[in-house]
Amino acid sequence: MGEERAVVMITGCSEGGIGNALARAFAERDCFVVATARSVESMANLEGDSRFLLLELDVLSEISVINAVAASLDMFGRIDVLVNNAGVHCVAPLAEIPMSSLENVFNTNVYGPLRVIQAVVPHMAKQKKGWIVNIGSIAGLVSGPWAGGYSASKASLHAVTDSLRLELKPLGIGVTLVAPGSVSSNFGFSSLAMYKRMPEWKLYKHFEAAIRMRTGYSQGPRSTPPDRFARKVTAAVLKQRPPAYFTYGHLSGLVNTLYYMPTFIKDFVFRVAMKLPLQ
Repeated sequence: MGEERAVVMITGCSEGGIGNALARAFAERDCFVVATARSVESMANLEGDSRFLLLELDVLSEISVINAVAASLDMFGRIDVLVNNAGVHCVAPLAEIPMSSLENVFNTNVYGPLRVIQAVVPHMAKQKKGWIVNIGSIAGLVSGPWAGGYSASKASLHAVTDSLRLELKPLGIGVTLVAPGSVSSNFGFSSLAMYKRMPEWKLYKHFEAAIRMRTGYSQGPRSTPPDRFARKVTAAVLKQRPPAYFTYGHLSGLVNTLYYMPTFIKDFVFRVAMKLPLQ
């Protein structure tokens, strides 16, 4: 099974998220898709379709990762493309964020992808080919207020991806970093749910409304539809020579430009956008 069709493994495929849209987009391009999430029930919209193998995979658990990779290999015999999409948002001022929350963000967004990579790479190296796609964020390029922990985790994933691209090339494995802009998904709802579990701010109580607004900032009316984003990503990844870096989505062009701007311009833009004092 699957000797001619690419086998794509994707983490974080719960319905309503980017990973789910990516799973459907890869399947539309005649790929076998191993769609994973912390619970199979969360991927109900993919059930009953022979193009998908639905597996439980929690990126926080090494055993869960190993079991999912083993099940995928048992079914298809190989994994051609790994898409590390699973991730969590975190909105909180860095001076007051509970350390447990910050640790969870890094454990999910940085160590999680590495756990999956370390489980998959030996098999790709054995077949001397494969491709790894890490889903970063434009927030990893420029870091504004109220989501510094999330931005730091994505910046770390970007750095990890740069190193992997060089380290894995001799093994025949390619690497692509995808930096989404504002893409419509359930991301804002998940972020708000996590925010509600945060303690009451002491130093930043006056900024409560602005901080809370940051949870759904990427989910405005101009956000890019997830299906369109997913089609663009799959088209790039399935090229004969996929790019090392790919960005798409609302605000991606602005943020990529802002990355090269002087610091005082970045600060001004974020003060206005996040309703901070201009002086």
